[in-house]
Amino acid sequence: MKPPIGSYAVDISTGQVGRVMGHEGPYVQLRLFGGGREWDCAPDTVRVATTSERLRAATAYANARSRGEVP
Repeated sequence: MKPPIGSYAVDISTGQVGRVMGHEGPYVQLRLFGGGREWDCAPDTVRVATTSERLRAATAYANARSRGEVP
């Protein structure tokens, strides 16, 4: 499965939620909610993120930002 660019997906091998940035060869490229480096995932290790997973990732990023851990 290759989710559409701009959607949010979960890398089931790590449990991280990321935004789909592109498709490079057979891989899906994800980037963390707050930004950072993209990583490649095999299409069979990616699934669409639920609303609660997206909200959890956004809240974790907002909390880390308020503590000064991320820019």
